[in-house]
Amino acid sequence: MQTALRPTHRITGRVLLAAALLAATGCGAGTTDAGAGSGPAAGASGPQVRIAVGIDASYAPFFLADKQGLWAEHGVNVDLVQFAKGGEGADALGAGQVQMAGNSDATTIGVLGQNPNIKALAVYEASGQYLKVVLGAKVQSAAQIRKMAVVPGLSELAATRYLESRNIDPDSVDFVTSDPAEIPALTKKGDVDAYVLWEPWPAEGKELGSRIVGTTGDYGLSYQHWLLSTSSWLKGHEDVAAKVAETLAEAAERTEKDPEAAARATREAAKIPTAQTLTAVKEIDFGVRDFTAKDLKGYDDTARFYLDTGKARSRPDVSGAVQRGWLPDNTKESR
Repeated sequence: MQTALRPTHRITGRVLLAAALLAATGCGAGTTDAGAGSGPAAGASGPQVRIAVGIDASYAPFFLADKQGLWAEHGVNVDLVQFAKGGEGADALGAGQVQMAGNSDATTIGVLGQNPNIKALAVYEASGQYLKVVLGAKVQSAAQIRKMAVVPGLSELAATRYLESRNIDPDSVDFVTSDPAEIPALTKKGDVDAYVLWEPWPAEGKELGSRIVGTTGDYGLSYQHWLLSTSSWLKGHEDVAAKVAETLAEAAERTEKDPEAAARATREAAKIPTAQTLTAVKEIDFGVRDFTAKDLKGYDDTARFYLDTGKARSRPDVSGAVQRGWLPDNTKESR
C-alpha cells in the first residue's frame, strides 16, 4: 500500500472485520493481513512490533514515521496494520494479534471491560475540531433528528453529547450502528438524519449533499488518542514500547512542522487526499505527552457515560488502564 518504503518494515493491508481477525487467533502473525502480504519486509532489523492504526489522517504521525524510516532509526521494526474502526484495533490488541495500537480515549474506555489487559502509555494527539456534526440535506435543525448513525465508542459519545447540548433527550433518537464508510451514503438516502464522525466521512457527506454544521468543540467535547499496549506484552518489552513512543514523539513533531510530508505519507499509506490531511493537521494538536490530573477527570466522565447508558456492566477501570508516569519513567524524550 505504500511506495518507497525502507526495508525494515511496511504497512499491511486494511483489516475491515474484527471477526476475520479473531478467527486467525493462534495462526501466524501474517494471517491478519489482507491483500498486501504478511510480516515485515525482508532484511528488517530490531525487535518487531505490530501496531494497529486507523485509516484516517489522525494517524499521520505513524504513516510519516513509516515513510521516513524513523522506526528503524530508533531501533525498532514496526509493521502497521490498518483497521476501519478503532474498536477493531483494540480488539486485535486484546486478542494478541497486534502488540500496540493507537486509539481514541473514548473508544478504548468502552472496551476495557472486555479487554482489561489494555494499558494506555501516553497521549499523542488531541482535538475538539476533527470530529464534525453532519446533518442530512433535508434536516434543517437538530430538533428534526429522528435517526442518528453512530460508530460504537467515540462517535456514539459525541452524538450523545451533541443531542444533549441541543436539549434533546438521546433516548428520543434512534441510534443506528454502522461502519464509518457506510454512513455518508445512509445519510444521503435518508436512512439516517445525522452523524458525528472524524474525517474523511464529514467531507464525503458534504460531497453527497449533507451539511457540516459544527465540531465537537462547539459543544465542549474534545478527544485524545492514546498509545496502547497490554500488560502481558509490556512485561518483557518495556524497552521496545519506549522506542515506539520516542519514534512517535519525533514523528508527531515532524507532522506539525512539515504537514506536506505528513500528507504525502498518509496519502500513500491510507489513500487519504492530501488536502484532508493538511486540514487535519490544522485541526489536531499532535504531540506525545504524559497524562495529567485534568485528563483523568475527563476519562472518569467518559467511564460514567458507559455505565450510565448501560453500555458497560460495571464502570470501566480507567485508573488501572492509564499508566500515568510511564512515559517519563521509560523514555529519554520526556526526561
